[in-house]
Amino acid sequence: MTSTTIAVNGTIDTLRFATAGSVDDGKSTLVGRLLHDSKSVLADQLEAVERVSASRGQEAPDLALLTDGLRAEREQGITIDVAYRYFATARRRFILADTPGHVQYTRNMVTGASTAELAIILVDVRHGVVEQTRRHAAVAALLRVPHVVLAVNKMDLVGYEEKEFDRIVEDFAGHAAELDLPGFTPIPVSALCGDNVVERSAHMDWYGGPALLEFLETVPVGSDVPSAPARFPVQYVIRHDEVRHYAGQLVSGTLRVGDRVTVHPSGETSEIVGIDVLGKDTDMAYAPQSLTLRLADQRDISRGDMLTAGPYAPALTQDVRAAVCHLADRPLRAGDRVLVKHTTRTVKAIVKDLGGAAELTANDLGKITLRTAEPLALDDYAEVRRTGAFLLVDPADGSTLTAGMADLP
Repeated sequence: MTSTTIAVNGTIDTLRFATAGSVDDGKSTLVGRLLHDSKSVLADQLEAVERVSASRGQEAPDLALLTDGLRAEREQGITIDVAYRYFATARRRFILADTPGHVQYTRNMVTGASTAELAIILVDVRHGVVEQTRRHAAVAALLRVPHVVLAVNKMDLVGYEEKEFDRIVEDFAGHAAELDLPGFTPIPVSALCGDNVVERSAHMDWYGGPALLEFLETVPVGSDVPSAPARFPVQYVIRHDEVRHYAGQLVSGTLRVGDRVTVHPSGETSEIVGIDVLGKDTDMAYAPQSLTLRLADQRDISRGDMLTAGPYAPALTQDVRAAVCHLADRPLRAGDRVLVKHTTRTVKAIVKDLGGAAELTANDLGKITLRTAEPLALDDYAEVRRTGAFLLVDPADGSTLTAGMADLP
């Protein structure tokens, strides 16, 4: 897909992105400024912010108050989750995953960034790249987020000096290379003053790149639809007039009537004779549409099976190597028996190895090896995120333990 904002089906497309920053880097102000200056704040919300700001003796509205509910929750000791915010411009719709900045909430960034196509990593220009910045970059690299923006904030506090910006970019670039981060786009901003957030700044004529919103509106989204491998996990089988309809979401690629498909893990093959999207027959479907398929032959297909098409087949394996982020308070240890939830399929497994670690605790990033009781049709996470990802689940109570990203040999 090109950088146009018109998606394959002719509608305005959507960009899912996540924000991350260390404490007091100005993330709340940046998000507030982005919402305010893009005219995405309701009048009553803005009036409330103006009243609170005036009561504190502030001349201008404190835009951080638009997102500070999350901070108030932290101060009260309430369990923190990702805050999702929705806004739109004339060019694109946005789903923003606003993730907490503290190290103990790294798992929350994993949740927010797992479906994101872009991550904004915020840095205070005065403090530079700190440990939490490196951790956020590591998560972005681990999750293979396609686009990363390094937002160097508070440029107004260093006189908008280019050399201060260059210093941060050079430092971050070194860490990005170590993490095998495919690339990043640096943008100097002042969230407080609005420089390079929605409008380009007159204070930094040395910067020739886009403002943050301009970049968000034009960055390519979606996969390369024509070449992406087709992956269709079956969620439900509907029987109607002796005909079986296979329902689910096409998570990658395209399917057409007449395509030959392979059923995993059985290996059986058939041909698509019908595709139904939103109650209407169609000749072609594309990710991420939900649909039903009809096949030429009666096959023993049930929930958890996966239909694929094209030359690039997933790996059918019981030995799984993966990069992981441990999400639960309960530690993960070698020998633990778990459930692996992969797309619509759930199988039993045992943790064989933790890459030399004694255990993984909450927010730990690591490498593991699993042995599953039944084969899984896995893709390398770097190639197909949706079918390369999985969750480890506690078989005793069904709680989520670990998020995994398959690393196939």
